[in-house]
Formats: sequence, C-alpha cells, structure tokens
Amino acid sequence: MLTLLETGQKFTILQEINNIPNTLQNRLSVQVSLNGLSFLVTNPKTQEVIFFIEKILDHSTTPEELLMDIESIMFKNNILNGNFSEVSVVYSTPVYSLVPATVFDETKASEYLKFNSKILANDYMAHDVLENQDIVVVYVPFMNINNFFFEKYGSFNYYHSTTILLKTILESEKYSLPKMYLHFQKNTFDCIVLKNGELQLCNTYTYKTPEDFIYYTLFCMEQLNLNPENLPVILCGEIEKDDDNYKIAYTYIRNIEFAATNASNIKIDSEEKSHLHYIIQNTL
Repeated sequence: MLTLLETGQKFTILQEINNIPNTLQNRLSVQVSLNGLSFLVTNPKTQEVIFFIEKILDHSTTPEELLMDIESIMFKNNILNGNFSEVSVVYSTPVYSLVPATVFDETKASEYLKFNSKILANDYMAHDVLENQDIVVVYVPFMNINNFFFEKYGSFNYYHSTTILLKTILESEKYSLPKMYLHFQKNTFDCIVLKNGELQLCNTYTYKTPEDFIYYTLFCMEQLNLNPENLPVILCGEIEKDDDNYKIAYTYIRNIEFAATNASNIKIDSEEKSHLHYIIQNTL
C-alpha cells in the first residue's frame, strides 16, 4: 500500500495499476463527506478489489471544493474515467432524518429536516427507502457533485451512508439481544442501537475529544436503560486499537469488538482491519 502525505491531506492508494482496461464488468463506488473522499473499483463477479484511493482532509470543506478534489483525483487516475457496470455515490453527512415509511410524505421532505438541521430554501431533498424495515432516510445530497457524475457516467445510484449502515446491520442482526454499533468518521460518529432486530436509536454526533465521544455514548446507553458492563458494542469505521477513542471506550465499556466483514467478501484492508472502510465495502 502506498501512502502519500500532503499538507492538510492524506492519500491512500491500495494499488497502483497501469493500463487496466475499463470494462463494463467493473463497479465504481464513491463515498463523499465534507472531510474526505473515497473511490473503490471492484469486480462484482470475482469480488476482487481492482482499485482504491481515499483522500482525508484535516478540516471540513465545502461541496464546491469537494468537486474540485473529485475532478483532480479522476484526472490523475485514468481507471476512473472509463465505463462501469454500475456507479454508486454515498453521501456521509450529518444532515439526515429517519422517518417511518407509513407516515412519510415526499412533498414535505424538508419538514423532516428543518427542525434539526440548517437547510437552505434551494436545497434538494432526497430520500432512501429501507423497504423491509419501514424506514425512510431523508437527506440533502450535493447536487453539484450529482450533476458531475451524471454528466460523466450517465445514470447512477446515490444513497446516504446511514442507509448503507442500517441495511447492512439490520440484515445481520435480525434476532439479536440489545447491541450498539458505533461507526467513526473524522470528528463524527454514528450510534445505532438494536433490540430484537429492531432499531431503537440512530443518531450522528459531532465530537472533538474522546471525552466528548464517550459522554454521548454512555448517555445513549443510560437513556435506553442499557448497561455498559454487558452491552455488546461493535466498532467500525475510522478507529483502531491504538486510537484514543478505542482506549476510552475500553475503559468504560466491557464488551467491545470490531465489526466483521460483510458477506460480500470485498476487502480493502487486511482481515484484522476490515472494519475500517465499512460503508464503502457494503455499498448497495
């Protein structure tokens, strides 16, 4: 693995591949957040990872600057400029809301967001439907980036990262005792709690210190009458055993482990680090 460091940025390239033909058998998944980008090219038939690159920023940026970064990465990596059997874009942003499908009204999508998030009058509202869970995820995609990918590839799929997390977790935990999943990204983490295969809590928290993180986590447990002494807590995303977040979690929570690889068998990292790129590996 080649790692290149630049001021304020980190690039990771899984494989440097030259002269690889862009065939329609390959699939492109892109993860977009205000703190970074990831591009993953896979062969769905063989489950092979053909190419992976990520850019992590040490500061929060804007959709306009992100688009410039996307164009730069695609200009430097020719494999991203061919045709693909499928293209999916995942938006990892804290601006989203979960709505029961039975009461969801598409014409009032902004109403579900405006009380918890700052949205603009011209923001485009999108939603994902988790059909087997009676859940709709309402969110604001970056339309400048959507327009770019449409012009580049034509028709493509896009989702919110919470949709990917919930679908992956709920399908694997249908009959479980209470369990908490914590998914980490830079400066934010998602907290998902299940009981008997049903969703009890799904929220995203912004934090600056490990103490902030553990406060929110323990508060969620307290509100749901869950005991940190025996509640299984599954970690995924940007966290490893030598991280301060892991160390403080291990201090207060007795039963923690890293998420296992999904049945897709698409692995960007080694087996012991397969939890690191949890969302993009499980992209629909």
